[in-house]
Amino acid sequence: MKDSLLRSRDFQAAPTIVKGFIRTKIAIEGCSEKTAAEYLLDLRTFFRYLLAKERDIPTEGEEFESIDISKVDLSFVLGIDREAIVDFLTYAAAERGNEKPSRARKLSALKSFFRYVSTIDSRYADFDPAKNIKAPKKDKTLPKYLTEAESIALLQSILDDEDSRTRTRDFAMITLFLNCGMRLSELVGINLSDIDRELRSLRVFGKGAKERIVYLNDACRAALGEYLTTRASLTALPQDADALFLSNRQTRISNQMVQHVVYKYLDRAGLSQRGFSVHKLRHTAATLMYQSGAVDVRVLKDILGHAQLNTTQIYTHLSNRSMEEAMTKNPLATLAPRGDGARRAPEEKE
Repeated sequence: MKDSLLRSRDFQAAPTIVKGFIRTKIAIEGCSEKTAAEYLLDLRTFFRYLLAKERDIPTEGEEFESIDISKVDLSFVLGIDREAIVDFLTYAAAERGNEKPSRARKLSALKSFFRYVSTIDSRYADFDPAKNIKAPKKDKTLPKYLTEAESIALLQSILDDEDSRTRTRDFAMITLFLNCGMRLSELVGINLSDIDRELRSLRVFGKGAKERIVYLNDACRAALGEYLTTRASLTALPQDADALFLSNRQTRISNQMVQHVVYKYLDRAGLSQRGFSVHKLRHTAATLMYQSGAVDVRVLKDILGHAQLNTTQIYTHLSNRSMEEAMTKNPLATLAPRGDGARRAPEEKE
């Protein structure tokens, strides 16, 4: 997958110094293709902005999008200062309408790029114009998730689709999402050789190509077992012979096809207007496990493949909100002393 990025038109049109940065992110740091591609596009926008300002041309529109950045070299990069980066982030917000998460990602790309530049030569060790720029604080939002009843309805909608030729595959995929909380890229990347013979566990590769073991419960074993019977009758193309989930073309299923399957059955289950997505199924698994009260947050961190505990702790906040909402549903919740506008307690009769 990562080779496809290195062969892409966007990569080929990038300056030599940016190509070196992207290769380092992939080969040395184990960066995912998705993250590397985002960094590449963010850097392209950044250099186009700087060149547009230098040449006094519009910073939006067709002329801007056609700016060739291939000639950007080390000397140009070394001339970039903190003010130029702040100006770019301001432009991203004001003219491109980038929200806080998008601006934070752009700054992350720039910070990583300038750290790379500082390693090229010992003379540039102190060069890092982005070092002390703080990322915009992200608004704290709790993840959307399906309730237990909605999750069952989603799975049932697949079982009810008797005309589908991929029903066992689709049911297995969504069962894994809802029970294991794996990422989309992790599910797509599963190979037959990653699965324990007794279907007790399987291996996935998360962010940064970090390997972890996902243990399977009875629902996952049953769904996978049924699909593997179907899978055994399929002949995958040679390059995808080991892929677990196959498309109708007998190639490894793509991210886009998995998303299509999820949206299809969310719609059939009457859940399409709720803003759910593939990633929300991961949130659902985590939320249901934590709210059951049987899964410690540190164990949940390892199940989800989070690098930091504070990433997982959003599910404890979600549980706190659920408890707060439960308190408001107590029939005594609106009783209060006289005079504060709340419902009064009934007076005792003599």
